[in-house]
Amino acid sequence: MNTETVFRIITALLFITALFIGGSFRRKAEREGGALRTPAGNKWVVLLRLMALVVVLPLFGYWINPSWVAWARVALPDWPRWIATGVAVALLPMMVWVFTSIGKNISTSHDTRHGHVLVTHGPYRWVRHPLYSVGFLFAVALTVIAALWWLAVGMILPLFALLLRTGKEEEKLVEAFGDEYRDYMKRTGRFLPRLSQ
Repeated sequence: MNTETVFRIITALLFITALFIGGSFRRKAEREGGALRTPAGNKWVVLLRLMALVVVLPLFGYWINPSWVAWARVALPDWPRWIATGVAVALLPMMVWVFTSIGKNISTSHDTRHGHVLVTHGPYRWVRHPLYSVGFLFAVALTVIAALWWLAVGMILPLFALLLRTGKEEEKLVEAFGDEYRDYMKRTGRFLPRLSQ
């Protein structure tokens, strides 16, 4: 088995594992978390999922037949790809920690659920949106492992849409929690921990 085949298998296993982690926690939240306050944000969900599909299509091609995506390949030495593999593997338990911490409060849209609780423990102690941070780092790691420039370029538009959605999400959280969320915003970073208070 050549090294490229190993990287193809690694990216497929990592991708499937991340989907399984996210999917199982999201299904549990849908069952136990209660209804969303409004159907707001569903168009963002559809938009983000469609953009994600366009971005990952070359990844499917890479897994099935790498020659299909030869146009999107970058000649990377093996060592950064192995480092990215280690990073991606280390991010999997981080994903579990994030999902465990947010629990039934997670939703696909930017709206809050009835009975939504402001989560300020686990990684949310330092960062308001650790799921987006971990997801972005994981996507970057997969991009390096697969050595497909299309994944990096393709992430720009979904990332921009996610940044816009994050602002809407925070508006909904301020609406739901008022000064409690405003105080939380002052002591935490949006995607990275604050270096100073």
